[in-house]
Amino acid sequence: MIIKKYEELGRLLNVAFVDSAAEADTLGFRGRLALAEGEIADDAGNRKPPPVVMEQAILLSKGDKLIMVSGWLTLLEDLPAFVEMYKDDFAPEMLAILYVVNISKPLQVEIEGVNFALIPMREGVAWNELMDAAALDKDDLKKMSSGQKVFKVWDSLRDFKAKGDQVSLDEAMARTEDIKRVERGAL
Repeated sequence: MIIKKYEELGRLLNVAFVDSAAEADTLGFRGRLALAEGEIADDAGNRKPPPVVMEQAILLSKGDKLIMVSGWLTLLEDLPAFVEMYKDDFAPEMLAILYVVNISKPLQVEIEGVNFALIPMREGVAWNELMDAAALDKDDLKKMSSGQKVFKVWDSLRDFKAKGDQVSLDEAMARTEDIKRVERGAL
């Protein structure tokens, strides 16, 4: 299973869970996802932390293919790093909903045959936004395992219709802005 392979390769960071989902051969993941390899740090081959990550990543795989990816990117410029590292694992029907800090309007970009819905997000939690898009609330997920919850969200989003202009990646990059993520916490 492809998510287990990522775990073995050290690409899954701050793992909340890697868990079996509702159907055979499916796995769900939540955590941070490396988008580039960290530099080799010593003679033993240990690596430094990856320089680029997807925060609050949500993955669902079936066998050796990703069928859903979501999470947030600080910069749209990091999307090509994700595609380069994981494109061989994209299922043709993969659902890709990414929340991006440095865009101000929803966009759609087709890369490697997959339509990426790019949604502005200056603050918030990717999981909560994805639940809203799926029209689900916490009561809909009661008594489910973590992997089953990811599967339920994916299943509820099968007919998801992305909003925003369909543009090339270059055009999307031209529409980025100098926007920073709003962090809130204890005062």
